[in-house]
Amino acid sequence: MKKKLCVVSGSRAEYGLLYPLLDELKKDSSFKLQIAVTGMHLSAIYGLTYKEIISDGFTIDEKVSMPLDDDTPSGVTRSVGIGVIGFASAFKRLKPDFVVLLGDRYETYAAAIAAFFAHIPIVHIQGGELTEGAMDDALRHSITKMSTLHFTSTEDYRRRVIQLGEDPRRVFNVGALGIDNIKRLKLLSRDKLESKLRFNLQGKVALVTFHPVTLESNTSRLHFSEILSALNHFKSLKVVFTKPNSDISGQIISKLIDQFVENNPGRSIAFTSLGRLKYLSLLKYVDLVLGNSSSGIIEMPSFGKPTVNVGDRQKGRIRAASVIQCESLQECILRGLKKAFSPKFKRGCKKIKNHYGHGVAARKIVAFLKKEVPKVKSLKKKFYDL
Repeated sequence: MKKKLCVVSGSRAEYGLLYPLLDELKKDSSFKLQIAVTGMHLSAIYGLTYKEIISDGFTIDEKVSMPLDDDTPSGVTRSVGIGVIGFASAFKRLKPDFVVLLGDRYETYAAAIAAFFAHIPIVHIQGGELTEGAMDDALRHSITKMSTLHFTSTEDYRRRVIQLGEDPRRVFNVGALGIDNIKRLKLLSRDKLESKLRFNLQGKVALVTFHPVTLESNTSRLHFSEILSALNHFKSLKVVFTKPNSDISGQIISKLIDQFVENNPGRSIAFTSLGRLKYLSLLKYVDLVLGNSSSGIIEMPSFGKPTVNVGDRQKGRIRAASVIQCESLQECILRGLKKAFSPKFKRGCKKIKNHYGHGVAARKIVAFLKKEVPKVKSLKKKFYDL
């Protein structure tokens, strides 16, 4: 009998990473794929991105509502609680044999709690990573401890999952799913992308994504204002913003983006959600990525271009030599941008190695699942001591 694998997604970025795995699972006769969506996918504020999943040919089996109208700490806490209740009901109806979770967001955490208490084994993707400036770290490591099978994106991260006490026989380094998309997708031409974005990409262009540093209090406005001040020193630089996820204080950053775009028409544009094809195509044609998105560290090196990473949100994550680290201060960001635009640094970026694999993570995960899923008979596990 086919094993039912329920894959959970709560955000546009997460779905983009999961797409190659969903595609592999859909085609494989060993498994019955179930998809449960939640969080930003179901929010008009964030673009109702569940529609993209349907347009890609997938069936959504459950929609689990999590209110995102309140991005205060108490609001996010309430959202997690409602999510746990919703996933408890969803899993009761779907009766999956395994739940597949990627990463570290609070929507994912809600699904993990519900699966764990329902005695459903969890397959966790991209555990062992570090983002020391965000509460994601604690959520990610907690999900690891509730999970049965683990697929990491580097060997260092595999060792860290084992350090957390997980059995090495159930922890597999497969690389990052984000690289699969780069290898699989036929990216848009510059002209086609400009047409879809309704924005001219000639000249120097920066892609800017900045998320709140959720382990800091009331710093979002200050830190993002420093980035905007630095951008104002490059009057000829065009800027494409992608708005932040539904984190605490994320709406503050979105409003600052809207103000900047209003004051800089023709030079800048903002998107709530680009989708994986337009986003990755944009990485191909921009000169650099600026902000604190993981894509600047994981995906951008595969394009041989610079990333200026700002602040502590991604602190601790393995990164290539193409990533320039800056404090959240205008003068530091300016230095980072000048370095990124220098011909010598740009030439060096074309030669760097991406630490996150070669674009075959989805196939590796499915191959391991075929082998390992039948072996899982119990959620009981011993703590593996180094």
